[in-house]
Order: sequence, then structure tokens, then C-alpha cells
Amino acid sequence: MLLATKLRLGDSNTMMAQGGIQAADKPNDSPPIHYLDVIGGGGFNNTPELVNALVRDAPEAIVWLEDLGVMFDKEIDGTMVTIHGGGTSRKRMHSARDYTGGEIMKTLRDEIKNRGIDYIEFSPAIELLTDDGKCTGAILYNLETDEYVVVRAKTTILATGGAGRLHVQDFPTSNHYGATADGLVIAYRAGNPVIFMDTIQYHPTGVAFPEQIVGLLVTEKCRGLGAQLVNNDGDRFINELETRDVESAAIIKECTEKNKGIKTPTGMLSVWLDTPMIDIIHGEGTIQRKLPAMYRQFQRFDIDMSKEPLLVYPTQHFQNGGITVNEKAETKVPNLYGAGEVDGGVHGRNRLMGNSLLECIVFGRRAGKNAALKEKKIERGKLTLQHIKRYHIELKEANIDADIMSPMLLPDYRRKETIARMIDI
Repeated sequence: MLLATKLRLGDSNTMMAQGGIQAADKPNDSPPIHYLDVIGGGGFNNTPELVNALVRDAPEAIVWLEDLGVMFDKEIDGTMVTIHGGGTSRKRMHSARDYTGGEIMKTLRDEIKNRGIDYIEFSPAIELLTDDGKCTGAILYNLETDEYVVVRAKTTILATGGAGRLHVQDFPTSNHYGATADGLVIAYRAGNPVIFMDTIQYHPTGVAFPEQIVGLLVTEKCRGLGAQLVNNDGDRFINELETRDVESAAIIKECTEKNKGIKTPTGMLSVWLDTPMIDIIHGEGTIQRKLPAMYRQFQRFDIDMSKEPLLVYPTQHFQNGGITVNEKAETKVPNLYGAGEVDGGVHGRNRLMGNSLLECIVFGRRAGKNAALKEKKIERGKLTLQHIKRYHIELKEANIDADIMSPMLLPDYRRKETIARMIDI
């Protein structure tokens, strides 16, 4: 087995995930209730069998992660702490303070090293290899040596994440630098359909100030703990635990149509997130105890979020759509699997907080298991680029201009506003 990663081992949106991971494992909750929340949050457009897999495997996923060493927040008696997220009807958000994704990734990364699994860093996949329509491996590009590496594999799993660093509609993004839709491109060229690609999710509370961290998340856990959104008049204008699409739309409307936003020193529109409410509701020190990473992030810029509200605005956060897979994480291309944000369908047209980390674990485990089982039953195929030839013929027939090179491994990450403020020296 070989794991190839675009940047360093563990560099991903998972590492940056803050709020938590959902699982219906409390007496007043159940997978069917979780299922209804996911379907409702997705606008009833979700792929039902994928949602069923997600919620059914969730409790076991939490147990598996804890057995590996993930330190979830617990009460004194050992009971898992769970809170609400936007669109949830039960408190089922499990967390590790406000660095849940980092805690999970650290544990999985250690497990890879402890088990002696081979991995290559700074080597993104730029193309799949096929034989008569079946996936037979991939071509990697070593970013450090500028060499191409051919990898032959009986089965291949794509876990390449999302597309935030393409900055759809010029929004800032919370995504890490490797999120450039690589897996979508190469899977589509190999013949796999994509779904819901018009449904980019914007997290309601991205940082609007200070400029150095614009686009990074102010975790939804803040609102789950009682932080309130207010406009320039100091008035609340939305229920803070609506689904992310509703929440983001309300903030944008407040700033643009109603002219109730606050301009930051760099001219960006925003609204206040009244974070001091958290300590008022739960007692002094709650922010430092439950949101330590977030507190330190703003403290670096002399902002005490327990005493001062934060300026926030929606940020490009998640790719709701992606490549189509079934409940076994199989794509339409034989021997090719997908796991995590690269997949589409499970979230419908809008994802609920905490289901992204869950999706990674549930479909990562399913993809790994099913790919390993199939690998024992098949022979290695030829290494060809037949599908690329076919793809270019189809482009020509459709009169589609193919001047843009893709996947765009390392695009210009600077936003237009940043470039506009540059001066020649």
C-alpha cells in the first residue's frame, strides 16, 4: 500500500476543522433522527444510501477514533460532551476543544507511522491510469524534484479534498493550500460523473478582520455556545443555529441589501459576532477553556474575544458536490474509490456542521475496506492514457476551449483585493 499526499503528511482541510464530528450516540438520539437532520439540511437532494451509511456508521466511528487515541471532550464521569450545531435537532456534536480535526489527524498520522505504511509527500496525483475503462494506477508529480512517478495499483482511492483555493466568486477561503479540485478533474476525465458542482458552501463566520487571517474560520461552536450575530445597529437579525446556507445568505443580505454591515479598516464588509456572550452565559473563562485555539489566534493581534466582539463575513468553506460514489465508496470507474470532500451526494446541496469529519472517517473506512477486498480478487491491468485521448476528442467535438491546464496544482492564491493594493518597488 502507498499513500501519496500533495503537501506534507496531514496537510488538509481536516487538520483545520474546528467544531466537531456528529454521531447519534446519546439516549435521546438515534441514526434515523440524524438521517432526517442531514436530509433536511441538504434540501432533500441528498443521495439516500450515502446518508444512511453516514449515520449508521457514525457511533462506531467515534468508538474507533477513541480506541486509536483521539481525546474527545468528556464530563467528569467520562460521558462524551455533545453540543448543538446549525440544523441539528439533538446535541450530537463531539469535539476536542476547538481543534477536533487536528486531534483526529494527529492520531491518524501517528497510526500511519506506527504501522509502517509507506507514504510520499509533495507528490500530488495529476492523472489516473486506465485499461479498458478500469483504473490501474496514477501518475504523481513530485513538487520538489519536478519528476513524474508512475504508480501501478490494483485499486486506487481518491481522498483529495475540495476546491476552496480556486476562490469561487472571489470569496476568501478557510481551505488549506492544496485544495484545488485535483481529484474532481482526474476522476471526471477518467469517466466518472460529478454531482452538485454548483453548490459551494460558504461558512457564515469567516474572519473579516484582522487582514492577516481573513477567511479563516470562527468556528460554529462559538454560536453553539451562545455567541450572537448583530448588525451595525447592535440588532440580531438571524437565529444563529440555522443551517449554513441560510445563515450565510442572511449575513450577505444584511451587508449588501440592507446596508447594515460594518466596514473593516481594509474596506471589507462584515457583521459583529458577539463572542463575549459565551462567558456571560457559561461563566468567565469558558472561551479560554473551550475555544483555546481560537482565543490564541485572535490574541496574537491584541484582540481578546472574551471581551470584544469579532468581525465576520462568509468564507468559501466546503465543496458540497463532487464525484459520484455508492455506499461502498466505489465510483463508476472500476477499481477507483472516493472518500471525503472529493465525494458528492451525501450532503445534498448543503452540509451540516460536523458531518464533514464524519464523512471522511465513514467513507475512508468503507473505501479502504472495499478496495482491500477487491485487490485480492483482480489482476494488475495495463498502464494507459486511453481515457485522455477520448476526453480530448469529446472536447473538440463539443467545441470546448481547453487552454486552461488542470488540475491547477498551485494557482495564484492572492485575491483581487490583495493584488490591487500591491505597489511596485
